[in-house]
Amino acid sequence: MKVHTYEKAFLWVGAGMLVVFMITLALTSYTMGISLPDDVDRIDPTQVRSMPPFDNPGVRETAPGQYEVVMLGQAWSFTPNEVRIPAGAEVTFLMTTPDVIHGFHVEGTRLNVMLIPGQVARVTYTFEEPGEHLIICHEYCGIGHHNMWGRVIVEEVGA
Repeated sequence: MKVHTYEKAFLWVGAGMLVVFMITLALTSYTMGISLPDDVDRIDPTQVRSMPPFDNPGVRETAPGQYEVVMLGQAWSFTPNEVRIPAGAEVTFLMTTPDVIHGFHVEGTRLNVMLIPGQVARVTYTFEEPGEHLIICHEYCGIGHHNMWGRVIVEEVGA
């Protein structure tokens, strides 16, 4: 079977572009620190509210400048609904849901996680600038989905 010169050229150009795009994607992900959220652990979704650390959701300082936020996404709210942290703090969110699939997205950041019953998700982010960020559920979770939101308030250090 004869393959025309132009067809060969387009095949090579297409293959070359595919390789360039894959290398660009890999380098960008590596240099910007973009990764998939870790599946830290599994938990019985019917027992979430009675098992540590989800029996006491909230914000904890784990070390100077480092915080852990234990959060539940549930129909139709986040607990805690408001998170206050100082600017420059590294925050690790530890999250799950006892009921249905929910989304967790902090606007203005790269924080974007799916909360799946039975799985514990962990993501870490450093909030550099003071301000307020809206937390939204980006996965339709039922009739009250539009009411499922919260806030991350990044406070100026020393304020």
